[in-house]
Amino acid sequence: MSPYWGADLFSFFSVLIQRCFLFVQGVPLEIASDEIQILVLSAVAISCGLISPFLVLKRMTMLANSISHTILLGISLSALVAGALWGGGIFHLPTLLIGSLLAALLTSFFTEGLTRFFRLQEDASIGLVFTALFALGIVIVTLYLRDAHLGVEAVMGNADALQLDDVWLPTLFIGVNAVAVTLFFKQFQIGSFDRNLAQTLGIPVGFFRYLLLFLTSATCIGAFRSVGVLLVLAFLTGPYLTARLFSHRLPRLIVLTSAFGALAAMVGVALSRHLLTVYDLPLSTGGLVVVTVGLQYVIAVAAFHWKNRRRGHAKPV
Repeated sequence: MSPYWGADLFSFFSVLIQRCFLFVQGVPLEIASDEIQILVLSAVAISCGLISPFLVLKRMTMLANSISHTILLGISLSALVAGALWGGGIFHLPTLLIGSLLAALLTSFFTEGLTRFFRLQEDASIGLVFTALFALGIVIVTLYLRDAHLGVEAVMGNADALQLDDVWLPTLFIGVNAVAVTLFFKQFQIGSFDRNLAQTLGIPVGFFRYLLLFLTSATCIGAFRSVGVLLVLAFLTGPYLTARLFSHRLPRLIVLTSAFGALAAMVGVALSRHLLTVYDLPLSTGGLVVVTVGLQYVIAVAAFHWKNRRRGHAKPV
């Protein structure tokens, strides 16, 4: 039986802290399902937190939203190709990455094409492209991959069915994103704040734009088992907006964004257990984590304005 069985919100954290101390002391413990959920969701939040400040600063959030939808098309097509060539491999990592990358490139190509050649506004182009490609992905899943349950796994996720083997994929993308951000921090930073300066300094702005799109697509792949490619957008925007209330320095923003995301994941899992214990409501853990991300921002905004109001009253007249 899970050590968290029957725990409410506060006793959940009490059990978690006790088990963390036992683990540090070297006591052999069997990892519980709630702890697996925390590990996976926190890894997704951290991997998103490493790149989300650059997405928001470059005003690519809506494009990231579009990609989080349209990679379903890439996943479904890569699954069909893998099934035809090797008789399986629907959830094979290289296959998923290739499909998601192609979908991201296709989304960006069509979006920029409609904006440049048909004089559409960027938001209109994004809306047109992602709805068309996402609908095409749904059609392929419905017609050819219905028995694979790809729609449930990739679109909505299933955090309540996570296993220990699911930890390594989002953890891998923490490493990938961390290496990319560390190696190219200067290029990402200058390109995010001043595109013209970056071009003047000889920085290939287009290359780093597509690199960021690739990292976004890969991060979405790492999240599809837990929160799905749709809900991952909450991790790409919510924690950053919360972190921005406390700092405007980019390195600190990256750290705070990852920390707020991981905190929301932990609280969301605890809230899921609390609702099941107290109210007998077996709600989606991934959905509750996303709700927690939103509540976290609301609470941070309220605290920020309350703090500023107190400072205003404290000033001498």
